[in-house]
Amino acid sequence: MDYDPISVALKFGFLAVLYFFLLWIARSALKDLRGTIAPAPDATGFHAAPYGEPVGATESWLVAEHGGGLTEGKRFDLIGGLSIGRSGEADVQIEDRYASGLHARIFSRDGRTYVEDMDSTNGTLVNDAKLRGEVELIDGDVVRIGDTSFRYEAGG
Repeated sequence: MDYDPISVALKFGFLAVLYFFLLWIARSALKDLRGTIAPAPDATGFHAAPYGEPVGATESWLVAEHGGGLTEGKRFDLIGGLSIGRSGEADVQIEDRYASGLHARIFSRDGRTYVEDMDSTNGTLVNDAKLRGEVELIDGDVVRIGDTSFRYEAGG
């Protein structure tokens, strides 16, 4: 049986492209799924911060500024921390096509408030800078997820 070498090469090329496409889809799905895992609440109902430290009870708020299907000026109390994303499991559910299921979380540690991107697909911005890991929030900082923005207000 005689095979045309160009035909065989095209078939293998197609299979290689298909394989890499499926690999890309699987990696994207896993990355998004990793962002949907939230820490379990402890006995007090608050989420545990990294290293098992309890989330502090500092009086501070996240204020909706724009987008996400939220009313401008709506305030979210940060006592106990909160998660933001499209999922119904998020503490602050937003309608934003660029947001992941659980996109970011805000938590307290040692009396300071931090924001952390939860390995989202499109990332989180703080004051228009792409967030890498976690960063401490300072009064007036703007947190942006896709087309949705929030302002951090520290309490006294």
